[in-house]
Amino acid sequence: MQNKGPYYLTTAIAYTSGKPHIGNNYEIILADSIARFKRKEGYEVFFQTGTDEHGQKIEIKAQEAGVTPKEFVDSVAGTIRGLCDLVDISYDKFIRTTDEDHERQVQKIFKRLYNQGDIYKGAYEGLYCTPCESFWTESQLVDGKCPDCGREVKPAKEEAYFFRMSKYADRLIRHINEHPEFIQPVSRKNEMMNNFLLPGLQDLCVSRTSFRWGIPVDFDPGHVVYVWLDALTNYITGIGYDADGGSTEQYKKFWPADLHLIGKDIIRFHTIYWPIFLMALGEPLPKQVFGHPWLLMNGGKMSKSKGNVIYVDDLVDFFGVDAVRYYVLHEMPYDNDGNITWELIAERTNSDLANVLGNLVNRTVAMSNKYFGGVVADKGVTEEIDEDLKKTVCGAYGKVAERMETLRVADALTEIFAVFKRCNKYIDETQPWVLGKDPGQADRLSTVLYNLVEGILVGASLLEPFMPRTAQRIAEQLNTSLRDFDQLDQFGLYPSGNKVTDQPQILFARLDLKEVEKREEEIAKAQQAEAAASAQPPKEEAPVVDIEPKPEISYDDFAKLQFQVGEIIACQAVPKSKKLLCSQVKVGSQIKQIVSGIRAHYTPEEMVGKKVMVLVNLKPATLAGVVSEGMLLCAEDAEGNLALVAPEKEMPAGAEIC
Repeated sequence: MQNKGPYYLTTAIAYTSGKPHIGNNYEIILADSIARFKRKEGYEVFFQTGTDEHGQKIEIKAQEAGVTPKEFVDSVAGTIRGLCDLVDISYDKFIRTTDEDHERQVQKIFKRLYNQGDIYKGAYEGLYCTPCESFWTESQLVDGKCPDCGREVKPAKEEAYFFRMSKYADRLIRHINEHPEFIQPVSRKNEMMNNFLLPGLQDLCVSRTSFRWGIPVDFDPGHVVYVWLDALTNYITGIGYDADGGSTEQYKKFWPADLHLIGKDIIRFHTIYWPIFLMALGEPLPKQVFGHPWLLMNGGKMSKSKGNVIYVDDLVDFFGVDAVRYYVLHEMPYDNDGNITWELIAERTNSDLANVLGNLVNRTVAMSNKYFGGVVADKGVTEEIDEDLKKTVCGAYGKVAERMETLRVADALTEIFAVFKRCNKYIDETQPWVLGKDPGQADRLSTVLYNLVEGILVGASLLEPFMPRTAQRIAEQLNTSLRDFDQLDQFGLYPSGNKVTDQPQILFARLDLKEVEKREEEIAKAQQAEAAASAQPPKEEAPVVDIEPKPEISYDDFAKLQFQVGEIIACQAVPKSKKLLCSQVKVGSQIKQIVSGIRAHYTPEEMVGKKVMVLVNLKPATLAGVVSEGMLLCAEDAEGNLALVAPEKEMPAGAEIC
């Protein structure tokens, strides 16, 4: 394979506040499949991942655990790295932000930016969210809560250093406009431009004095470097960047990064803060930042507090490494959130892995042993039907490579499984069991089995970046090696006369859904018991909320209000607001457009399909430039958490609420 040059790929570094769930692990499995694919294409890949280990949240958790912050992050970082190794992540470097060389470079970067006037000292007074470690102004809050996580914020004031973001804003806007591939998918780019860059950037707080667990500002020891300037710079410090000009040859080879693969929730930091830091340092910007969607459980974001968390080690223990890798890669859309449950993994394992792939390999090897003692030979007895199989097999790499070039990994896997499905169809078309009854058709039968083995081997070679263990097991059963990509457009390279294994193995056994459900319940009970053991003692009384009573009304007053069940058929964020969602609500045969200040509590994707209580005869109003034709009713607790009011039982859209 010809060397196509360097390719540098990174994931976001995992925050060491606790064990990551499968939604976090999805990102690194996705990145690994890209890295492996690029290697097989001939690129010199450097794949970096790691852990983000500083901040106030870590300091608090360490205190609660009765250990030092370093002891705490050492333990969690070990867990995170272990989970990476569990699912066969082929990273070239696992960086930790507590690494001495990283900390030293962060201090040098901070001082350089200060010396050149990009960082200045001031004081911050605002509203602080501890979980997100972010300051906010009153106008940035959504319903009085943190716009990122929806939690409480508290007033805070402290001396701090700030980065002059506005100095580079126009230059960044030009770069984004001139490089449409820089932020992907396009929806993420539009969000960054419309919600953050075009309205104007505020200077960014880049140091803290209210906690100690961070990299000290060496010329002002009362300050520690704030999280994003510390964490984001890992992408260059990890490959040898030196702020004093002594960067390594490795850095010169691999920077700028070809791809930063990150979650959509941190796209702002990677497409606004990070590029501006690089501009200030005089370094080129990464070629592309891809904000992948979330992996949801039953349509909701995973959260330990909600009790809807799935861990990758539990899944691997039951389904196996490659079944888990296949599911998360195949079931995640390009720019919409995906869904995961134990039942869905089992169903996909049975349909694709056991039926399509496993059964194909098993019966091909078994028939080769039954009819020819395992010897696979091309006797050259071809028929017209063979040509369509060969066309599918030889054309697969081009289709897969095209999908991977645009990071459509799920579509790439679909193209690979099209090869296996075509091989299964070829078995039905040629009917080897019928040919085997006629001694005069022995050479034709041998050719058919050779074609099947060749097709399976090409498919397995394509599958290797995504399911490396399975691909290798297939090659072992065929008694050969997986092929390089530059050989996949040729049919007939399997050595004629080679002998397959005489003991075919089942790649994927069909799963009993009752056993899957049983295992899921066992793990859920164990998690609940663990959570109960670490939880605070329950309060004696269930919480209640008292609100200021309004004046009494008569029934006639109430009768003027028209409430009906509505079904949300579409929803999107209002571009000019951080608080508002605009929903298209079906009420009977009408569609009403309703604007609601619930963006901190629901995503547009979560809204679609919900049945809700609607006040339909409210006078239309214009909010943030968008007309609203009604009101969605919500309940609110003492902490300001909102929940849409919905009918207890299934009711049709338009049903009257009385």
